[in-house]
Amino acid sequence: MPTSCEMGSGMKRRDILMAAGAVGAGMVVPDAWAFERVGDRRMLVFSGGQPVPVLDPHVRYDWSTRMMQQSVYDALAKYVGNPAKVIPWLAERWETSADGLVWTFHLVGNAKFHNGDPVDAEAVRFSYERAIKLNKGVAWMLKAYLDPANIVAVDARTVRITLSQPYGAFLSFIPLWYIVNPKQVTANAVGDDYGQKFLTDGDAGSGPFRIKRWDGQAVMALDAVADYWKGWPMADADRPAGVIYRVVREPAPRKAALQRGEVDMVTEMTPDDYDQLAKMPGIVVTDDVGMTPFTIQMNTQKGPTADLNFRKALAYAFDYDALIQIENGAAVLMDSPFPNAMTGHVAIKDFPRRNLDKAREYLAKTPYAKGGIELDYTYVAGLEVERRIGLALLESLQALNIKINVVAQPWPTLVGRGAKPETASDLVAVYVTPVSPDPDVLAAQYASTAAGQFWAMHQLNDKQLDEMVAAARLENDPAKRLAAYAAIQQRIVDLQPCIFGMLENRKWAMKSYVKGFEYCPVRLTGEADLYAVHA
Repeated sequence: MPTSCEMGSGMKRRDILMAAGAVGAGMVVPDAWAFERVGDRRMLVFSGGQPVPVLDPHVRYDWSTRMMQQSVYDALAKYVGNPAKVIPWLAERWETSADGLVWTFHLVGNAKFHNGDPVDAEAVRFSYERAIKLNKGVAWMLKAYLDPANIVAVDARTVRITLSQPYGAFLSFIPLWYIVNPKQVTANAVGDDYGQKFLTDGDAGSGPFRIKRWDGQAVMALDAVADYWKGWPMADADRPAGVIYRVVREPAPRKAALQRGEVDMVTEMTPDDYDQLAKMPGIVVTDDVGMTPFTIQMNTQKGPTADLNFRKALAYAFDYDALIQIENGAAVLMDSPFPNAMTGHVAIKDFPRRNLDKAREYLAKTPYAKGGIELDYTYVAGLEVERRIGLALLESLQALNIKINVVAQPWPTLVGRGAKPETASDLVAVYVTPVSPDPDVLAAQYASTAAGQFWAMHQLNDKQLDEMVAAARLENDPAKRLAAYAAIQQRIVDLQPCIFGMLENRKWAMKSYVKGFEYCPVRLTGEADLYAVHA
């Protein structure tokens, strides 16, 4: 572990971090500890309920993981703003051939990794090849179009990527493919693991922060890179010394920590908590229209939910109005598998809403016409909204004589179970933020190739839908492409792999002195871009 830095108050950094951990255990610390200090600079303390068990940018991503990945690593491009737009980052510019097959990226000349090595074209080539060959995490986005042999470092500052076929969504994924230092990864490889053990909690990045201390289940401390190649968006005097991400699993202690000044920003609060915090002096709560569908995914390959009529019965039995009540009105019901703000969204006619007559009609077509069965509804431990939705589901399905077991599990456990139909829960509560505004991103979540990923624990496998998705992503005519995605939305609803729920407003709560936070709808759930945040 690196040696501790001396603090302006005379306390050592390790003592601050130990105190931060103690807060989670109930210890009360002074308000002045909200922004920790290193010399004359502050440390931002951010808190959420989700750990970061694997930092490797090519192996895993979810909201907390990607927040920390973006802090430690850089990509060729980056998403900013609302609506989200792609801007150059490690690549200062790019161009593509008329047929959309060849993409040429020109790199900035001053980017460097945290150990001082230059970020060059070979690092980009290596990183993309590694992501594809590991076939985890982000690989699904581009592996069908990228052959590692067709990723070429033309010279130190030029990368040429030739796709196997045109893909309209290609550029929309580039901000999610982070670049690692090939020298560090290779030097720390264990056997043929491609450096996975090292990058579980190791740093081979070029991003605005470097790892100081890492406990992915509790406290992660990052130091700001003072001479970050991209510079900093705030005045030098306002640049933070770093950030601390504290995992506090339950919303109540997170709320208390913000109130007491022990943390500066929080996410994953209940609607009631956000409403209460917004009324408190010195606290600001953001409120933006969401692009994150909440669905209750149903296991389409095992148990009663493998029966389409049974899934339809559940969809028509659910009390959708309860979702809006749980969110205190800060949400809208879905009217399509695609969020309203996504390109190509269409409102589907006769989209399921509570109708017990229809629910009983569908149930009568199944072996479970009289109910009398039990189903597990699994949600992420600590997410109070998901727990309340489970209770609403339990109450809704009593009308069909179906019992619901509301089961809380840690996120890694829930995702691990959902990887296979044999172990996936009957019903799983999931928020899935589209990683880009391109409609293929949502359509792909229902293709059979996605089955078992956290966004596809429904395990759907439908040949017709697969063919529709494959054809739509290759269509270059804009009008025909939109028509294709309209048909895809209808087909998904016909298959009913989920109870399509709501789009909740996106919120974070923070101290009023926190500046620089910017909402971007393609960031995942509680993810924030910590690069721009300061006081």
